Amino acid sequence: QVQLVESGGGLVQAGGSLRLSCTTSGRTFSSYTTGWFRQAPGKEREFVAAISWIGIRTYYADSVKGRFTISRDNAKNTVYLQMNSLKPEDTAVYYCAASGSVYYMSQASDRLKYDYWGQGTPVTVSS
Repeated sequence: QVQLVESGGGLVQAGGSLRLSCTTSGRTFSSYTTGWFRQAPGKEREFVAAISWIGIRTYYADSVKGRFTISRDNAKNTVYLQMNSLKPEDTAVYYCAASGSVYYMSQASDRLKYDYWGQGTPVTVSS
């Protein structure tokens, strides 16, 4: 079992930055591809970014490319999402998820591939 806990969300002005963290106590966390998804009010949950278990390969949604950076520190059982140049449309609850069945990073945007999910952390970007 992998339990994921997100933190770092909050209120920020447009153009600002936030860094989200996803931590777990599961000792096998390092063997999972980890992704970030977000869900805005009234919208479906959408893919944001993912990182392979060893941290070499990353994959981003077009809407965040060049602004967001995903990284991981397996020694700390933590995955990060650095969000820069935030826009009001980035406002959402951000969820961390872990997958044991993503073999190609192109699959990482499929939320059905993810086995474990955190409870989410809210991000609000004011204009």
